Amino acid sequence: MKRILLTLTVTLLFALAFGQRLSQITLTNSGSSDIISFIIDDAVTVNMSRDGKVIDWGVEKTAGRFYNYPGRLEKYMGKIEYYGPTDNEDSRGKVKYIGRTAFTYYSSYENEVFKGKVKSINATPFDYYSSYDNEAFKGNIKNAGTVSFAYYSSFDNEAYRGKIKNIGNSAFTYYSSFDDKAFRGKVKSIGGHAFTYYSSYDRQEYRGAIKGFQSEYIIDGIKYLLRN
Repeated sequence: MKRILLTLTVTLLFALAFGQRLSQITLTNSGSSDIISFIIDDAVTVNMSRDGKVIDWGVEKTAGRFYNYPGRLEKYMGKIEYYGPTDNEDSRGKVKYIGRTAFTYYSSYENEVFKGKVKSINATPFDYYSSYDNEAFKGNIKNAGTVSFAYYSSFDNEAYRGKIKNIGNSAFTYYSSFDDKAFRGKVKSIGGHAFTYYSSYDRQEYRGAIKGFQSEYIIDGIKYLLRN
């Protein structure tokens, strides 16, 4: 019992110290339209684009005690505060606090390419690829705290250039422009998990659709929502 209590205490202290974590990635099976989600205080999900802009936030919608609607958020009813007209012009109108969680943003005098992008969520810093990096991914998130992001470059196959290549230790692969036209460019694998699709030889209403009924996957501790 003492060991269990110690584990719970350490877990709680860890959560309080960091206050937010990368929790979910939503992407179409073509690897585009990525939404990067963080869990902050009060179990609020904050959705961000790959270029560091806050899209929306809320509490994951539930349908009873044991089931969630993946990716669907309900309005957060707690404290929301925004940067005002006297704040730096690159932060004005942007969310400043969601509950106890503070947001800061890069200003143009810090980095012109980064201006207006999220700089930190509480103690978690964000870094981005700069104007000196490859055209396919400059301006995209490079690091969110200790989690790193890499992308395919403009020199890679046209079917996946600019798409996510790695999140932490999880590698992403895609079907190339030489594969069947029904699924070329779609996600082929994330980490050790492979995805297959109906081909152009299958029934027309199935072509390009992912095989199987699952759309939610836990890979290396991160939840991935794959949309057709």
